[in-house]
Amino acid sequence: MDGVNDPEPHRDGPFGRPVFDSPEARALSRVGVVDVGSNSVRLVVFDGAARSPAYFFNEKVMCGLGAGMAETGCLNPEGRRRALDALRRFAHVAKGLGTGPLNAVATAAVREASDGPDFVAEVLRETGIRLYVIDGAEEARLSAQGVLLGWPGAYGLVCDMGGSSMELAEIDGGRVGRCVSSTLGPLKLRDLKGGKKARRAVIRETVEQLRDSLGEQKNRLFLVGGSWRAIARIDMARRGYPLHVLHEYRMSAADLRATIKHIAKHDADALRAQSGVSAARVALVPYAAEVLREVVRLFRPHDIAVSSYGIREGLLYEQMPEALRIRDPLIEACRFAEAKDARLPGFGRIIYHFIAPLYKSARPERLRLVKAACLLHDVSWRAHPDYRAEDCFDNATRANLGGLKHSERVFLGLALLHRYSNKREGTRFETLEALISERERSEAEILGRALRLAAMLWLTADQEVAQLRWFPRRKVLALDLAAEAAPLFGEVAQSRFKALAGALGATPEVNTRRAG
Repeated sequence: MDGVNDPEPHRDGPFGRPVFDSPEARALSRVGVVDVGSNSVRLVVFDGAARSPAYFFNEKVMCGLGAGMAETGCLNPEGRRRALDALRRFAHVAKGLGTGPLNAVATAAVREASDGPDFVAEVLRETGIRLYVIDGAEEARLSAQGVLLGWPGAYGLVCDMGGSSMELAEIDGGRVGRCVSSTLGPLKLRDLKGGKKARRAVIRETVEQLRDSLGEQKNRLFLVGGSWRAIARIDMARRGYPLHVLHEYRMSAADLRATIKHIAKHDADALRAQSGVSAARVALVPYAAEVLREVVRLFRPHDIAVSSYGIREGLLYEQMPEALRIRDPLIEACRFAEAKDARLPGFGRIIYHFIAPLYKSARPERLRLVKAACLLHDVSWRAHPDYRAEDCFDNATRANLGGLKHSERVFLGLALLHRYSNKREGTRFETLEALISERERSEAEILGRALRLAAMLWLTADQEVAQLRWFPRRKVLALDLAAEAAPLFGEVAQSRFKALAGALGATPEVNTRRAG
């Protein structure tokens, strides 16, 4: 083990040289973004791996700037006061965190209010924050770019609902296509005269116009925004879903219809108690649910995914060079974690090449999880030995990682659990085991046992002390050891090699090569 980060020469693609420490990536470290919406005002400070940044700081204030605008045409006075107080605080926080100038945007409420320009001027005067008021199409584009931060190459329809508007944007092959905006925000719908019948008529007519503008959109529907996340939380509670991670949470149209009926049958207090959604947010959920029902009915997506990434992440994506955008966010985040927390950064790549013979016929989506597991295999070494296995599992299943389906989170977590433990009974995996198939459980165990063996052999980049050979037809797993490496293959290593062979249903075979 040589401890050199990325000892191999540069190769293109997601397994190429890490870019988190390049000049372009360093320019994106500690970036502060402010989003002044119709319902909430939020500051997010990103840090860590530029392609898959962590939320170094994240604070939201539910101000309700757009409440009552249908009647007055002005920003809500109390909401305006609270928003200005929040922005004063955010300016001081950002200065203390060293973000540099904040990237700040204002959306529907500020752009539509008659006193919007006055508010923008007041914010600049009182806080030094320069608010950029963006139109609906730009809001849609930035939200779609936020989705691309988590899903490079994604395709489908991005639907972002704020307090006073709803935007739609096409994405295909990692690019944003047509963008449209509407006034279907829950704050506006709540203030609409005529009750439920009038709301339904307005919602149906508006969504039909949006569909006519965009045409059929039967691919994936990405849901962005606090109202959609609240509905997803209620869906999780209704279904008893065990992994409470909103990003990449999937719902079918049938699930969603059942949840919308569930929302209609229960009052706000009951929904809040079931799901943990805030009182301010849950009050708007019924209006958002009426819109979502119509969007799903008319656009008929084959799949519905919740995205925790939106306009704020889109602002960060906007600043990324293309070379950074095309990188795999999962792999870059894992590389960053290895460089920061592993005992010997660079060992993950070496382990990957050692166990690669087990994955000659693996599909790319499996190989990226294998790569991620290799990079993360040692980042929890500081944890107490009795808790390392579960610490690894929790890190994979609960961490803020982009580009991971829930089933992939559980697969990766289980593999890392088996990196440190032979058993999974009695662990937190048991509450999540239904999210992956029996075959995936077996494959995760094999990967974990392979990592467990590799960690014993102290492999190096410049000397091939050990090599695995896998013969799936003959069910033979061979380990070739250089003569000078034989002392490394002690009792524990032998036991781990036999355990790996057993997981593969193979006969273990050890060969020692002569020096020279």
